[in-house]
Amino acid sequence: MDTNPVLMNKLSMDSDIPLYSQLVSIIKRNISAGMLAPGALLPSESELCRTFDVSRSTVRQAIGALESEGLVVRKQGRGTFVAEPKMRRRTENVYSFTSEINAMGMKPSSTILEFEVMAPPPDIVTMLELESSAVQVYRFSRIRNVNGQPLILETSFYPTYIYPKLTRELLETHSFYSLLYEEGIVPASAVDSYEAVILGRREAELLGTRPGSCAFFVQRRTRTEAGVVYEFTQSTIRADRVTLDVHLHKDGVSFARNVDK
Repeated sequence: MDTNPVLMNKLSMDSDIPLYSQLVSIIKRNISAGMLAPGALLPSESELCRTFDVSRSTVRQAIGALESEGLVVRKQGRGTFVAEPKMRRRTENVYSFTSEINAMGMKPSSTILEFEVMAPPPDIVTMLELESSAVQVYRFSRIRNVNGQPLILETSFYPTYIYPKLTRELLETHSFYSLLYEEGIVPASAVDSYEAVILGRREAELLGTRPGSCAFFVQRRTRTEAGVVYEFTQSTIRADRVTLDVHLHKDGVSFARNVDK
């Protein structure tokens, strides 16, 4: 049996680039170069762990990032496969900040401002489609940085039942999407609502810009493949560093967000 081309690469243990991100880049290169055709089977988690001498959580984080971009698809009991082009188009707008910024060749990071477990107010109950306010939710606010510079002020809400053991410390050291992936929770669809706003003093200070500057205010709801809403996020994005491109084509509409370096 021929060796899978992914296994013929190496990770750099001395690089500042996270190991999972290096693995994502290796698999992407093989897909782009045609070494992994649509429908091709990726190496198993154990093969990737053994070949690259990394932990299973590192491999799962990489596969989760690829899946969130629509590049691969998991099939229960069979493995992970390169997605068909139509499937990629269908999932290309599913958002992961870490994956998005890594794909641009820049370095993402986050600064946790607030973290709490709370009884949700009525508007959050509605947005998360919860049965009642008795279902507790995580609420956390973060500054999303690109190459060390603040870009997004983000406040997120998640029902606690999707990941009961989440702590502030865990959130500071892991991508929450990768933690959810380990529990089998993968984003299948999301709806964004964009609005142009003017930054107040507090938001401007946190984002490292002037009060009165323009920004995008974005509200997002994300669903699982079963259609369950598990994420509601409100983000304020610096408009001086981001442009939005909408591509119209015969197969539908695609959307891209570009960040200035």
